[in-house]
Amino acid sequence: MMDNFIYQNPTKLIFGKGQLDRLPKEVEKYGRKVLIVYGGGSIKKNGIYDNVLNMLKEIDANVFELPGVEPNPRISTVRKGVEICKSEGIEFILAVGGGSTIDCTKAIAVGAKTDVDMWDVVTKKERASDGLPFGTVLTLAATGSEMNGGSVITNWETNEKHGWGAAPYTFPKFSILDPEHTMTVPRNQTVYGIVDSMSHVLEHYFHQTSNTPIQDRFCEGILTTVMETAPKLLENPNNYEYRETVMLASTLALNNMLNMGYRGDWATHNIEHAVSAVHDIPHGGGLAIIFPHWMRHVLDDENSARFKQLAVRVFGLDPSGKSDKEVALEGIDKLSEFWTSIGAPSRLADYEIDESTVELMAEKTVIARPQYGNFKKLDKQDSIAILKASL
Repeated sequence: MMDNFIYQNPTKLIFGKGQLDRLPKEVEKYGRKVLIVYGGGSIKKNGIYDNVLNMLKEIDANVFELPGVEPNPRISTVRKGVEICKSEGIEFILAVGGGSTIDCTKAIAVGAKTDVDMWDVVTKKERASDGLPFGTVLTLAATGSEMNGGSVITNWETNEKHGWGAAPYTFPKFSILDPEHTMTVPRNQTVYGIVDSMSHVLEHYFHQTSNTPIQDRFCEGILTTVMETAPKLLENPNNYEYRETVMLASTLALNNMLNMGYRGDWATHNIEHAVSAVHDIPHGGGLAIIFPHWMRHVLDDENSARFKQLAVRVFGLDPSGKSDKEVALEGIDKLSEFWTSIGAPSRLADYEIDESTVELMAEKTVIARPQYGNFKKLDKQDSIAILKASL
């Protein structure tokens, strides 16, 4: 049966064309001293930056800025944001960008209300007890960070990358999702976002809890819809309806609706975090490479029914005359083929990663605990095997 659960998501989702117009009304509830956090500057080229500033002028906001958030957001950048918040008396933070910008903002929001170093909070040596209110204007469909309490932060000095959260302080007060804001996302980033959102669904899907037919169908429905839409979106990147579908899918993939009543696996994310902590590769690219190899590594006679269900329901395979394991392996191949067909990488060698750092990456997978993963427990030797298979 399902695990007992309590579901509550405090984030107000404001979805659709032209919804940025609601920004002034939402921000003024929390204050007029606003820190805008953003990444490499694409929002200045596509006009979103100017639109946001104009909206904030309507409430006479006193605006401060933290640009330059990295694709794998770093604790050094978090510390800069914390210092701005404390020295300038910031009342509200606005993340304008994708998941990395939002993840960084979550850490800044918590760091602004504590005297301890945020890396100690990220590594769970210290507990968060408060946080500044923050909101988001999403520009990339990928991580789902716009409607959850999770965040991933990298320490480049120690080559560590950790997921953390501090609900309710790390939930956005609101998130504005206008699919038009994703029209100018480059093709490779669009692909990485598609892989990332699908991977979140797959992490949920592989669990050991019984009686989850509703959640299974939710997951399968999102996967099939994204797979139907992705090729059409890549052919027509300015199609509003395709952008809309993928944007909503990525939010639903990780706002805790899909995993009500059970706990997913998350070993693949753990391994990818180790890889990108050492090599700073795109998160979606790393997942596309590692996930199928995790699947092949953990597949066995006892859990093959789960893989078979995915293969039949999502990839439409005919199981007649085949063992569960044979159908499962065909399904894994189909997943790899789909990701490759839309332009995702398939080998770590695509990022010039070779065997020389396998040991180091494997060590990073168990830095928090000697075993990880929930669908099937893994250790450092499993990490080495999966990483070698991924080369």
